[in-house]
Amino acid sequence: MSTTTKPDHTRTRRAIIDLLKASSSALSVKALARELELTPMAIRLHIHQLRDEGLIAGELEPRTKGRPATVWSLTDAARRFFPDGHEELVVGLLRSMRETFGADGVRQLLQVRAREQSARYRGAMADCGDAEARLERLAELRTAEGYMASVTRDADGALLLVEDHCPICAAARSCQGLCASELEVFQEAMGDEVELTRTDHIIAGARRCAYRVVPTDDGG
Repeated sequence: MSTTTKPDHTRTRRAIIDLLKASSSALSVKALARELELTPMAIRLHIHQLRDEGLIAGELEPRTKGRPATVWSLTDAARRFFPDGHEELVVGLLRSMRETFGADGVRQLLQVRAREQSARYRGAMADCGDAEARLERLAELRTAEGYMASVTRDADGALLLVEDHCPICAAARSCQGLCASELEVFQEAMGDEVELTRTDHIIAGARRCAYRVVPTDDGG
């Protein structure tokens, strides 16, 4: 029995992921069961497992009659199931730029990118009051870019910006300047009243990237 159950389980799991990817909207358990010709109970088991692994997320959708239903969609973590050639393209472009313009040319391009990012982040934070509100807004912006960012606190109460996913990991490994400029961008966007230090780094083998945010002497 074990030799057939596992492949069936894997196929159903992948079929759910593919359906959610192809769908123009989030899908309910009933809709998934109907498409896959399985019982809702069987689908629900897979849904719970995929949710626990962080591959899907549910939200309540109002219904004209009765209680709202939970509908499901993929999270950024599920991107690994769908090969994307953009990483190879970006790495190739970085290599070509280094060969064409040299290390100084690449550095200048990264500086231009960093200035544009900083300006965009600062603009989005313009209505935020304190440093924690700005950091929360930054996390929202980074999540929208695919970094799965959140704000938490360290054991001593210091703020932490945590990114559980790096969508530019291959490019960052090819060009270390990307990560260096990222820290500079965060610092400039947050302002002089706080100091940011990277405490965890995916490129260095950590599970996540994390940035510790503490007030400067001038910032109190």
